[in-house]
Amino acid sequence: MEQPKKRNWKIPFLILLAINVLVVIAIFILVFSPTSPSNVIPEKEYIENQDGAEFTVRSSKQNLSELVNGYIDKALKDEDGKYSIEFNEDVQLFGSIEAFQKDIPISIRMEPIVQENGDIILKQKEMSLGLLNLPKDKILQYVNKQIDTPEWVIFDPKNEQIYIAVTQMEIKSNFRVRVQQFDLENDQLSFRLKVPNATLGLQ
Repeated sequence: MEQPKKRNWKIPFLILLAINVLVVIAIFILVFSPTSPSNVIPEKEYIENQDGAEFTVRSSKQNLSELVNGYIDKALKDEDGKYSIEFNEDVQLFGSIEAFQKDIPISIRMEPIVQENGDIILKQKEMSLGLLNLPKDKILQYVNKQIDTPEWVIFDPKNEQIYIAVTQMEIKSNFRVRVQQFDLENDQLSFRLKVPNATLGLQ
């Protein structure tokens, strides 16, 4: 009677060992590689210096969430809803990035800080990349490489923040926007909208 063949356990073990070694090396490179220089923050623009009519638009966290997530889906071609932003006491970004041929969940909590010209800085508070406990600047640097954002969204890993140049957003009809109030705790959000005279047929 023929004896059953013994399973060779060495090959699966070596494959698993190689995967673990590669993961450790990748984490080592990510943590100990020098942080890339921060992207240059653009020169601040002031919509008040432009000719045109100004209007104040007030919104709520819910309305802003629908607008921003709709924009994300379109700008990042995120048909599967891979990324989303929630406005609670702070700004929270949820999503996933691909690493080692797997989607690793990412979560970032940010404090919004309105600038004097109406742009906004999202200062990092908490962030996680899967189960990895990595420095904030490293996570932000990795996310910056994975996500193709518009030019007016500047990742600044060194200072652990994202600069949103709201005043330089490209909007149809050449409208310009600045943040006027961004009080998430009291759900009081307002924006100044500049409508160029040319758009109104005044030039």
